[in-house]
Amino acid sequence: MKDLNKAFENKIRLGIMSSLVVNDSMNFNALKELLDVTDGNLASHLKTLESNEYISVKKEFLNRKPNTTYKITRLGKRAFVKHIKAIEQLLK
Repeated sequence: MKDLNKAFENKIRLGIMSSLVVNDSMNFNALKELLDVTDGNLASHLKTLESNEYISVKKEFLNRKPNTTYKITRLGKRAFVKHIKAIEQLLK
């Protein structure tokens, strides 16, 4: 139980981290569509993960349109894998 991470208890944050573990990076709209959430809801969960330094954010313009891309950090990957292993242990 001690290895369960409160940052990943929310299903949206769990979905964000799961998506970023298997994809090199994802932009805001792809995450929003995949997780079927509103802009504000997704933004607040991304902010939480960013403040914990579990994800990194890159903002740029593509064809004059803003594009925000997210990647999992090494710290985030270690913390997420530890959390998933703790869940697996609970299920055994």
